[in-house]
Amino acid sequence: MDISGIHHCAIISSDYARSKHFYVDLLGLKIINETYRNERQSYKLDLSIGNGSQIELFSFPNPPSRPTRPEACGLRHLAFAVPDVDAAARELNEKGIDTEPIRIDAITDKPFTFFRDPDNLPLELYQG
Repeated sequence: MDISGIHHCAIISSDYARSKHFYVDLLGLKIINETYRNERQSYKLDLSIGNGSQIELFSFPNPPSRPTRPEACGLRHLAFAVPDVDAAARELNEKGIDTEPIRIDAITDKPFTFFRDPDNLPLELYQG
């Protein structure tokens, strides 16, 4: 098997309009395609992360909540690579998005921080 990268990460939102605003208007991800699937009463929004990877943002009627704390088994978080964590965190803060204090990865010696999307999903900024 020759895996060349991550194609996409799928996220199901509880409030599609709010999540679309967060990922598009606040984080600045570009829309590739938006589709409404009538048979599923669901939107699918493909967003470009910028390096060929994508986020698929879905809406479904009445999705169940996902436990995030204590740390649940499964995907832990989605990390975005940024050239400057401090600058990116400041930009999020200026847009009203809280970030945790910036920490240094003890293994790589690189700065990182966490923040949350509208559904409280953990997202990370990682310098790289």
